[in-house]
Amino acid sequence: TRIKADLLVELAAERVGPPTALAFLDVGCGPGETDSLLAGRVGRLAGVDVSAPMVAQARRANPWAEYRDYASGDPIPFDDRSFDVCFAICVLHHVTPPHRLALIEEMKRVCRPGGLLAVLEHNPFNPLTRRAVRGCEFDRDAELLSRRSASSLLAAAGLAPRGRYIEFFPRPSALLRRVEARLGWLPLGAQYAVFANRP
Repeated sequence: TRIKADLLVELAAERVGPPTALAFLDVGCGPGETDSLLAGRVGRLAGVDVSAPMVAQARRANPWAEYRDYASGDPIPFDDRSFDVCFAICVLHHVTPPHRLALIEEMKRVCRPGGLLAVLEHNPFNPLTRRAVRGCEFDRDAELLSRRSASSLLAAAGLAPRGRYIEFFPRPSALLRRVEARLGWLPLGAQYAVFANRP
């Protein structure tokens, strides 16, 4: 989770501006675990989820952030162009394929021009990832999608996606993080990130 939070902050700084001046939206926030690691690092953070109990947990964990629940298939409950960075972590594999593009288009709608959309997902080409997903009760409905598939969704929404594989090593280490930064092209990382700036 820390690796993904760090990556979001890095991407925002590289592609949008100083993260502490930006508004972030966590789409499919769950209990707010990632958001806890963004405290003090971003200007504003909001989260949405289709599970009201998860949103309640997120509010307790991160009283400094704003959370809203909404019904599956409904628009994200924020106005157009409300956020500088919109991200979804391990959410799309819980969304049925016919509805994935609609979610990306909703993320694009609430993202400001020049802002960043980021999708982080499990890499189905990593055998340890597949094993972990099979053994996770929460992922029993999961239908993993490849980085190519995620990139195609962003492209279909009118974006120009880029991406990289992440989480090659199980242990946190500054040295291993530097090595990992050079391996983003290799489809063996446990997860991947696909991202694009909104035109």
